[in-house]
Amino acid sequence: MEDYVGQTILGQFRILQEIGRGGMGAVYKAEQPDMDRLVAVKILHPRLASRSDLVLRFRREARAMSRLTHPNTVRVLLFGQLDSGALYIVMEFLDGKNLLQVERKEGPLDPARAGNIMIQVCGALGEAHQQGIVHRDLKPENIVLSTQGGIADFPKVLDFGLAKMKDPPDPKTGSMRALTQQGA
Repeated sequence: MEDYVGQTILGQFRILQEIGRGGMGAVYKAEQPDMDRLVAVKILHPRLASRSDLVLRFRREARAMSRLTHPNTVRVLLFGQLDSGALYIVMEFLDGKNLLQVERKEGPLDPARAGNIMIQVCGALGEAHQQGIVHRDLKPENIVLSTQGGIADFPKVLDFGLAKMKDPPDPKTGSMRALTQQGA
């Protein structure tokens, strides 16, 4: 996979460092100088752009996340395709640790602390469910604890790459139609 560190992409995001890598691509910390902010840029490996199933999954993630406005869901700022053919999602940058990292460092969470975190996570998932989006990959690594607005232990749900979404209700029947096939 191409290393984007040090490059400026889309004329506005300077890639500072890689913060995560998986089989489908990588996530980078980047700065957007014109807005004086940090962002996270998720880039799908360019060679995977020819796989329609993976492109659909990546687009689904961007679309699902962009529809969600709950404060405990990571915000998507931009989605598109680079000149190389690689797809990208620009999201808010989260300065924090995921729940697995927190648990490994601190041990099991106090029940009251865990309850407070999970109430917020459930709020984010509740909004997604109301919009016909089921996360399907909720795990400690996909919940990041940050401090926002002076509030510590502010969880953000991320990575809707395996989300199952439903189309709007069928106008004739009123029932919801799934976008993903059963068993896929």
